[in-house]
Amino acid sequence: MENNEKKNHSLIDLMDASMSKIREMVDSNTIIGEPIQTPDGVTLIPVSRLSFGFGCGGGDYGKQTPAMFGGASTAGVKVEPVAFLVVKDGVTRVLPVGVPAVTTAARMVEMVPEVMDRVEHFIDKRKEEKESF
Repeated sequence: MENNEKKNHSLIDLMDASMSKIREMVDSNTIIGEPIQTPDGVTLIPVSRLSFGFGCGGGDYGKQTPAMFGGASTAGVKVEPVAFLVVKDGVTRVLPVGVPAVTTAARMVEMVPEVMDRVEHFIDKRKEEKESF
């Protein structure tokens, strides 16, 4: 019974240490950054998207008493800029940060407004030509 408690404490200690390191990396200042003042009176506030993953595991090995504990943990953090809040003269605007499309489907979706504008322009041009005849 004492060995099981010791093993559980080892795994809990491992998880606690990992989570405290993640807390150091991930805080509210990571998502909403510190305001940046420009000389012309504009305030820029960076906004980011944060993703993280965490895994931990452990077990005992060997047949000796007390059993030896082995464990590992891993974590990954991804911070992506999303936008800036632009504050000027009491007016706040959102300035998105465009991330280039990576996949073919994403590029297609990105092109839809441009294609629709071209089709609309083509149709309008055809209507004008018919009306002028």
